[in-house]
Amino acid sequence: MDKRLKNLRKTMDHEVFAQLKFTENHKKSIREKMRQETHSDEEILIAMMQLLVQKKTGYQLVGLLQSRGILNFKENEGSLYVILHRLELKGLLTSSWQGGDAKFYQLNKKGRKLLKKVEEQPSSNHLSFKEILEG
Repeated sequence: MDKRLKNLRKTMDHEVFAQLKFTENHKKSIREKMRQETHSDEEILIAMMQLLVQKKTGYQLVGLLQSRGILNFKENEGSLYVILHRLELKGLLTSSWQGGDAKFYQLNKKGRKLLKKVEEQPSSNHLSFKEILEG
């Protein structure tokens, strides 16, 4: 897959992007906006729940969230575990130790039901992060 992506990029560089010219200011501005991109707590929670339909470790979850552009836990993984613990206390996910040193998390039936409900709602009506974790 990686080779195909490199070939695609090479083709795009020669075909699509050949006509585009970016000044250093444009590049700097784009990089700045990418670093500043933030996601709402609700978007983060929904992404976490979607990823936890299957068993994941916290480490795996951080990597997958990063691949979705959610960098909130990159340098603060501890806050991820606080959220996971709260979801577990709310009865939305289960956890289990495997191999003695890896803890896996997965949505249970109640968590999958809530995720389905949230996904079916218009984004303006999503349950708030606070409602899910504290309500």
